[in-house]
Amino acid sequence: MDSVSEDKLRNSVRDTYARVAESAATGCGCAPGACSGSPVEVTASIRSLALGYSEEEMAVVPEGANLGLGCGNPQAIASLRPGETVLDLGSGAGFDCFLAARAVGKSGRVIGVDMTPEMISKARGNAAEGGYTQVEFRLGEIEHLPVADDTADVILSNCVINLSPDKAQVFAEAFRVLRPGGRLAISDIVASAELPEDIRSDLALYSGCMAGASLIGELERSLTKVGFTEVAIRPKDESREFIRDWAPGRKVEDYVVSATIEARKPTA
Repeated sequence: MDSVSEDKLRNSVRDTYARVAESAATGCGCAPGACSGSPVEVTASIRSLALGYSEEEMAVVPEGANLGLGCGNPQAIASLRPGETVLDLGSGAGFDCFLAARAVGKSGRVIGVDMTPEMISKARGNAAEGGYTQVEFRLGEIEHLPVADDTADVILSNCVINLSPDKAQVFAEAFRVLRPGGRLAISDIVASAELPEDIRSDLALYSGCMAGASLIGELERSLTKVGFTEVAIRPKDESREFIRDWAPGRKVEDYVVSATIEARKPTA
C-alpha cells in the first residue's frame, strides 16, 4: 500500500472518530457508522456488557468515558498489578485507561495514546473530572508512539490496531516501548479468511474496524519477527453475531472475528 493510500485511510479513521467524540452517537461497537441513535448511557452499557465488561467497571469510570467502541475486554487478560505502567494504544475517551488505573493504583501509571485530537480532549476532561492523577493522554499515531524506550510493563489496545495500515510498524513500536518481560493484552478484529476486494476497498468498513483486519497467520508472523515470544491469538467465533450488526447484509462476519492477542517481550 503506497503512502498516499495510507494517508487516505488514516484521515478517514481520524475523521470518523472525531465525529464520534463530538457527538452523542456512541455505543455502536467498533463501527461508528452503524449507530442507531439510542441513548448513550444505555447503548454503550449494553455493548460493553456484551463485550465482557461488568456493571461495576462501567459504573466506576467518569460519565462519557465509555463510548462502547471496542470489540472485547483487554482488561480480562491483562492481569494488571499495583505499581505497573500501562500503555493504551488508541485510548479514545479513556475507558480502559481509567479501569487500568484502578488496577495499578496510585503507585502505577497509565498512558493513553490516540491520534484524534477530539478524543484526547475528551479523555483529558474525563481524567480531570475523575481525579485520575496517574493517567495522562498523548496525541500521536500508534505507528510512531510518543513514548520512550522501555517504558511500559503492559500494552493494552481495544479494536484499534486493525485500523492501522502498517501493523508491522505498530508491533515494532510496541516492542520498543515495552520493558523487558513486558506483555501485550489486546482485543482486536482479525481475519479468519481472505477479505474480498469489495470489502477491503470500502473506506466505511475500514473505519468500522472490518476491512483492515489481517489474517491471523500474518499477525503471528509480524509479532514474532519483531521479537515477541509466547504469542497467542485466540479467535472468538461468538463475536460474529455482533459483527454482523456492524454492516448488515455485507457478510463481513464470514471473514472477520474478534480475538485476544497476547505476547511477551523477552527479558534478555
